[in-house]
Amino acid sequence: MQLTAPAAGRPEAPARNGDADGMAVASFVLGLLGLLVLNLFLGPIAIALSAISLWRGTTRRGRACLGLALGVADLAVLLIAIQISNTVSWSL
Repeated sequence: MQLTAPAAGRPEAPARNGDADGMAVASFVLGLLGLLVLNLFLGPIAIALSAISLWRGTTRRGRACLGLALGVADLAVLLIAIQISNTVSWSL
């Protein structure tokens, strides 16, 4: 069995990063869940996970971007609810 180098001019396929893909999906789910409950905690976690997964080069770029947008929306909903109710907590 002889090992050979890859053909010249043909780049190798990038290694699939399962951790980054998992973080992208987790950021989407946490961002979506954060719109309903615990948005003070789940929003920043969704933002952090999506930023890390984008930095690591996830193949699920759309999910990571949606997780980022939903994390920001979580914090925006919290700020709006705080302004309306004049308290730090809110409920439906």
